[in-house]
Amino acid sequence: MTFDPAAHRMVPEQRWFEDFTLGERFVLPSRTMTEAVFLAFQAASGDNHPVHYDVEYCRARGMPHMLAHGFQVAIQTAAGAGIFPHLVEESLKGFLEQSSRFLHPVFVGDTLYAALEVDELTPQRTTGVLGLRSTVHNQKGVLVMDGRQRYLLRRRA
Repeated sequence: MTFDPAAHRMVPEQRWFEDFTLGERFVLPSRTMTEAVFLAFQAASGDNHPVHYDVEYCRARGMPHMLAHGFQVAIQTAAGAGIFPHLVEESLKGFLEQSSRFLHPVFVGDTLYAALEVDELTPQRTTGVLGLRSTVHNQKGVLVMDGRQRYLLRRRA
């Protein structure tokens, strides 16, 4: 048998705009917000406010530990952490927009559970807009972030 790099895929079949249904969910891997995750985010973002890296600064202000930056929470919903981008390798034209609302604080030691759910299917002539509600819950089941992402997908030819 001859190896074909084009056949080396995470999923056997590609999906197009019309293959998705409202309510379909894509669960992303959970992640515990360790001090190392905080350090990596600070290094990547350049955010140097002590609320994100100085535990004593936080405790002096009544917080139990360092507070996660909102973007640190939002990146837990990166679709690339799950199967979605593998499903649309051939049909994805672009990532259009993202929005987030931060509802509760996230501290060092919290474990976050992110998910994406199809909440919009707007067909166009040769493409369609697929909207995903993005949610992040903590280990206590509290919704800490609610948001949306929108993608432009090709329709099947």
